[in-house]
Amino acid sequence: MNYWDGTTAVYGGDGAPVATITFNEPIAPHKVLRNGSLALGEAYMAGKINITGTTEFPIQTVLTAAYESADSFMRNKKFLRFIPKQSHSEKESVKDIQKHYDLGNDFYSLWLDPTMTYSCAYFESPEDDLETAQKNKVNHILEKLNPQPGRTLLDIGCGWGTLMLTAAKDYNLKSVGITLSQEQYNYVQQKIEDEGLQDKAEVILEDYRELKHEPFDYVTSVGMFEHVGQENLGQYFDDVARYMKDDGVALIHGITRQQGGANNAWLNKYIFPGGYVPGLTENIQHIVDAGMQISDLESLRRHYQRTTETWDHNFNEHRAQIQRMEGTEFVRMWDLYLQACSASFESGNIDVMQYLISKGPSGKDLPMTRDYMYND
Repeated sequence: MNYWDGTTAVYGGDGAPVATITFNEPIAPHKVLRNGSLALGEAYMAGKINITGTTEFPIQTVLTAAYESADSFMRNKKFLRFIPKQSHSEKESVKDIQKHYDLGNDFYSLWLDPTMTYSCAYFESPEDDLETAQKNKVNHILEKLNPQPGRTLLDIGCGWGTLMLTAAKDYNLKSVGITLSQEQYNYVQQKIEDEGLQDKAEVILEDYRELKHEPFDYVTSVGMFEHVGQENLGQYFDDVARYMKDDGVALIHGITRQQGGANNAWLNKYIFPGGYVPGLTENIQHIVDAGMQISDLESLRRHYQRTTETWDHNFNEHRAQIQRMEGTEFVRMWDLYLQACSASFESGNIDVMQYLISKGPSGKDLPMTRDYMYND
């Protein structure tokens, strides 16, 4: 640790330090005490703090150690009361989603894989690159549904459309995707036209709560429930049930905490306004309350750690270009965000779960074993 007055200190026992934190100027103690993640995140963005190390991801190294420390401020629940109250009206949801996802397709295309998939990948082997792993994830989700050709699928929060378009092309499903992002809508609409999928695929720019449509055989939703807010989680799962036929199946994939739900003030202010990571049991209770049952539950935590590490590697390969586009503070903010995510997954502070859900008795119309999920 290097301090602004020239003094230094070493923490964590013997051996050479794996990371060095340099305070270029003092941080007001009352700001750290009020909300540590917000104060230190803003200080890093402004260049008041630098973090270097012997690994490719020094910020991740430092934050993982902090998350794993039982007495770290990052585990102190008393700071939760300082997190601003959030609104999740339809108007606010549009603003929140567009603030993050409408940064521009040119920006995201620099560091996502060619499928433009912005969620946890699925690495079936150590040799898989990111594009392969993202395609693995889409197929893993669709295979879990045991999809039958000619049936219908709704993808809530469809992103750049990889899942819904794969369902249409490779599984012969009539697919509908819904998003609040204008940039994503434009991208998916163009893909539908370019690939001649007008008779099999449709994208809708609308709040998922307002969708008027006949129920679907299958519902998917990837990385969506983290955006709806704690107060709307019950409605979200009610809507999933409402959009499913009585014999329907849903695969809901998203970031979850096994320790219970949580917010992060810095992420809410700068990255994901309105974000809330629900607890595992919290989601399960909402699923049950909505009249559905869980057929399968799978953790992909280590897969998301590798995904975010790969994203950060890609991001930094284009760092100079992004800095010219968006400025120094933006680049530092996104590098911190991606490495902080990696640290949270590495330490088990957050997880990502796939909930396979049926209406009525669990797995009523699914095969008896999980073998069908892994068909080549």
